[in-house]
Amino acid sequence: MKTVAWKVLAVGLLLGVWGLAHAQTGGAVPENEAAAIAQRKQQEEAQKRRELAIRNAETNGIPVEIAAIGGFRGARSNTILGYGLVVGLNGTGDSKQVPATTTALANALTRWGTLVDPTKFTAKNIAIVSVTAELPPFAAPGRKIDITVQSIGDAKSLEGGVLLPTPLGTMVDSTIAFAIASGSVSIGGFNAGNSGSSVRMNHPTVGRVPNGGDIQRGVDTQFVFGEGVIYLDLDQPDFTTAQRVRDAIAKSFPSLGVTAIDAVTIAIQMPSPDLAVDVISQVQKLEVFANTEPTVIINERTGTIVVGGNVRLGPALIAHGALRVTIDSEFVTSQPLPLSQGSTTVTPVTQTNAGEAPPQVVVVAPNATLDDLAKIFQAMDVSARDIIAIIQALSQQGALKARVKIQ
Repeated sequence: MKTVAWKVLAVGLLLGVWGLAHAQTGGAVPENEAAAIAQRKQQEEAQKRRELAIRNAETNGIPVEIAAIGGFRGARSNTILGYGLVVGLNGTGDSKQVPATTTALANALTRWGTLVDPTKFTAKNIAIVSVTAELPPFAAPGRKIDITVQSIGDAKSLEGGVLLPTPLGTMVDSTIAFAIASGSVSIGGFNAGNSGSSVRMNHPTVGRVPNGGDIQRGVDTQFVFGEGVIYLDLDQPDFTTAQRVRDAIAKSFPSLGVTAIDAVTIAIQMPSPDLAVDVISQVQKLEVFANTEPTVIINERTGTIVVGGNVRLGPALIAHGALRVTIDSEFVTSQPLPLSQGSTTVTPVTQTNAGEAPPQVVVVAPNATLDDLAKIFQAMDVSARDIIAIIQALSQQGALKARVKIQ
């Protein structure tokens, strides 16, 4: 009985101490616990705001300027090209197996009054290259543009080379020089080697000449058609975006006649052709909600997968297993006895083992988002190749609500 009494007394003392401490704190939660609760609430609110922003973007599109999703017809760049020589290479140029190089060099020297037989010499410090550039719209003579050069022979590297003056024309008429390209070639890489071993970084046979093109003449550009009509062409065809662009222009400029011809083209009728520059500059600054088509882009060569944020999944079950095949090879040496007529032989012994890992099963809930899809793939711990196979299977089954583009 005494033992029981002592236990009751001890419990009473503990309850009294707890009650006194609880009364002193007023029943409040400790500061560290309160801070943790507040932090969790903030994280939950931030997650809700993020999900709401994602849903709004998926429903209404992304607010962008019109200049970022389209351009006006006629105001486009043109590709110009030519063929030239890069000289000054440190023995990394074309070999004698590329006769076009020595022929081009002989022709260039002939134009300067030096007669040379191209069959009588070889020059490892020269490479024949194709030269390309983008001629921007409204280009004025004297403006500088960047040049790209690519080796078309068997040169090992263009490092340290200089592009000789090369006229650049169009595919329609190569006799008219729209620009002259020349200057030092920058490759952003290297190719070094000796005695059968080599080290290469990037692509040493492709280079750039920054500001190496001197524009000689521009291309005639027409961007006002008929009686004061300009055409805005969207980069990505979409009827919803075309309608939103038309409504935004019509609301901001009631005096303009705006018509969405199709999913790409919006026609703008101006009161006077002289207003074209002012109208274009103002229209480009308008913001619209650009609609994006649910798309999944797959590059099987590199294993790259790009999934749009508005991609949705229907209910599905994914079961994916990996087949593993292991091939082990070892060589067995057979040594003949002394004084025998046999010879030493080496025989390969190959052992093949095949096994399949147990499949991983994941159930996809209806209307799953991109975030859910990423979590599914992370939980399954699959490679890029496996993800590509799963995406293609989901598309064929109809659970993937998006267009799949394979590059």
